[in-house]
Amino acid sequence: MPAYIIANVTVTDPAAFEAYRKLAQEAIARHRGRYLVRGGATTALEGEPKPARVVVLEFPTVEAAKRFYDSPEYLAARRAREGAARIDMFVVEGYAPA
Repeated sequence: MPAYIIANVTVTDPAAFEAYRKLAQEAIARHRGRYLVRGGATTALEGEPKPARVVVLEFPTVEAAKRFYDSPEYLAARRAREGAARIDMFVVEGYAPA
């Protein structure tokens, strides 16, 4: 069953964030992930969310998403991101209709 990593990203240093973005892209591809949403415009429909930059990634399974997050490749990206952005990130299991 597919799984999705959802991130709300607040970039604080755009120049430094570019290094993270390049490393993250490579790690995502290596772990069979793909971008579904990558920072498009957002419109609140209900409540008071204030997303900055939303990213949604798809992986084959929750386990694959966790392997990506814990991988040496993404660890390098996370280190490159230090001081460049604040991120709220979580993984959610996809829906498989019966």
